Amino acid sequence: MLTFIGLGLYDERSITLEGRDVLRAADRVYAEFYTSTLVGTTIDDLESYHDIEIEVRDRAGVEQRPEDILAAAESEDVAFLTAGDTMISTTHVDLRLRAHERGIETRLIHGVTAQTATSALTGLQNYRFGKATTLPFPYAHGADGLPASVTETIDHNRSDGLHTVVYLDIKAERDEFMTADVGAELLAEAYPDLVGVVVARAGSPDPLVEAGTMTELATRAFGDPLHLLVVPGECHLLEADALVELAGADREMLDIA
Repeated sequence: MLTFIGLGLYDERSITLEGRDVLRAADRVYAEFYTSTLVGTTIDDLESYHDIEIEVRDRAGVEQRPEDILAAAESEDVAFLTAGDTMISTTHVDLRLRAHERGIETRLIHGVTAQTATSALTGLQNYRFGKATTLPFPYAHGADGLPASVTETIDHNRSDGLHTVVYLDIKAERDEFMTADVGAELLAEAYPDLVGVVVARAGSPDPLVEAGTMTELATRAFGDPLHLLVVPGECHLLEADALVELAGADREMLDIA
C-alpha cells in the first residue's frame, strides 16, 4: 500500500492522530518538502518524534524517478509525506495514478491546509474564496512586472466579489521564502491602494493576521515564515467585522455588501 499523509502546517505535532499512527506503522517513509515545508521543525526532529527514518525526495525524485517508491509499495506499507494536505500538488495525484496503474492500493490521510487555516484566522468565509494564485520571485518568472496569472486571478475574483489567496513563492532547496512585505511591495506596483491581509505562521502557537493597503503592508515586518496574502473581495458584514477586529482593517477601505 502507498499512503499519502498530510503533516499539517507547522511542526512534528501538526499531523492528525490517524496520520501519526499510520506513519509510525509504515515499513518505509518518503517525504517531499519542495511544494511547502514545516518551518517549526526539522527532518531530524520529525524522525525522532515519530521514531522513523525518512527519505526526502527532490522534485525530480518524485515526478521523474518514482520507481523505487512504487516498487517498495508493491510489497510493503509505504508512507509518502507532505506539508499541509497531501493532494494539494498535482504531482502527488500523478504519483497516486501511477500506483493505481501498477495495481497498488492507495490511501489518503488529510492534514490541515493553509487555505482552511486562512479562512479560520481571518474570519472570511471559506466558500467565498475564488481561485488562488502564487506570486513568484521576480527572478523565477523572468518577466517585467507582475505575472498575468496573478493579476488576472485577482481581477477576475474581485469582479465576482470573491476573496483571493495569494501564496508567496517558496524555494525550499535554497531555504528562501518570500515574506509578506516583499509580496505586498510587488503587488503594490499594480494595486497600491488595494487592501490585503497578511497571514503569517498559520498553525503555529503565534499566528499573525494583519490588514492594510499593499503600500502599507510593504513597509511592515511580519516575523518568521511562512507568510501568505489574502485580497478580500466583497465582504459580508460579519466578514468585515472579523477583519476589523482580528486583522486591524480600516472598515472604510473594505468593499462591504
